[in-house]
Amino acid sequence: MRVGVAGASGYTGAELLRLCAAHPQLDVVWAGAASQAGSGVGELYPSLSAAYPHLRLDELDPAALDGLDAVFLALPHGEAQRIVADVRKSVGVVVDLSADFRLRDPAAYPTWYGGEHAAPELLPSFAYGLPELFRADLVGAELIAAPGCYVTAAALALAPFVRAGAIEPTGVIVDAASGVSGAGRRLAHTTQFGTANEDFSAYGLLDHRHTPEIEQATGAQVLFTPHLAPMTRGILATCYARPAGDTDTAGALALLAAAYDGEAFVSVRDEPPSTKATLGSNAAHLTARYDQRTGWVLVVCALDNLVKGASGQAVQCANAALGLPETTGLPTVGVYP
Repeated sequence: MRVGVAGASGYTGAELLRLCAAHPQLDVVWAGAASQAGSGVGELYPSLSAAYPHLRLDELDPAALDGLDAVFLALPHGEAQRIVADVRKSVGVVVDLSADFRLRDPAAYPTWYGGEHAAPELLPSFAYGLPELFRADLVGAELIAAPGCYVTAAALALAPFVRAGAIEPTGVIVDAASGVSGAGRRLAHTTQFGTANEDFSAYGLLDHRHTPEIEQATGAQVLFTPHLAPMTRGILATCYARPAGDTDTAGALALLAAAYDGEAFVSVRDEPPSTKATLGSNAAHLTARYDQRTGWVLVVCALDNLVKGASGQAVQCANAALGLPETTGLPTVGVYP
């Protein structure tokens, strides 16, 4: 199947190229990046030079996508909503990695993203791309909004408990840390080595823009606090909720295990998960506890923010929409050490 990657010069775009290079069915025939147009993929990312020795980055022109089976949009927020109407006319499946089509309510965009949505009429047409929780919507979908890393980790941790009525859906706390690659390739003071190294900081207090998406995906009212950790990749989300009835640690673990029974990319274990164990894989590792002393349920999720938290999940969604096994071309095993 012939696919394209728009925004291929960014970290999620480069990760899409890496994953597609190992995919037996997805052949990248076009890659676009306005800021690096004319550059060879191997010049920008030497790690990709063997897989794409002749592929060059083009300006984004919807006409160049005509006839492709799928296109991944790894663009900055606000860009996809301006071009999707044209792109969808000539492409089989469009998977958007930005937040442009994740929220169902167009009125939420001015509040959380600072501007009116450019294509609110298209929001109902997008399937939400978290397969383990919304798989039925992805089969045969033509437009998919893939969630980001924080939302994926929080939703995988909390949604099974909310759906089972096992926790109170209000007053839920999500405390999560991300590696610096989550901020993207663009140069910023906060993610420079001299700033991020040997530091651990909170940001987006009370108003981080992913809050409404976490609430939409989990079905819970959430207080979300993100942190920047001095690592390149990874998300570790620690979630706290009050139980809705009698429970214990064994019951909490059993609930998670049952929810993800048979899921190739979700591992539920007794041991606390670590980001390093998921490095480079499309896997999410989970555990849960019930603290009898304080009366809180604790759920922890670790994943690679560029794979299961972005590009790997996008490929997983494309697989489902194109009628391929979801696991095709995606690693379940992390790179360790």
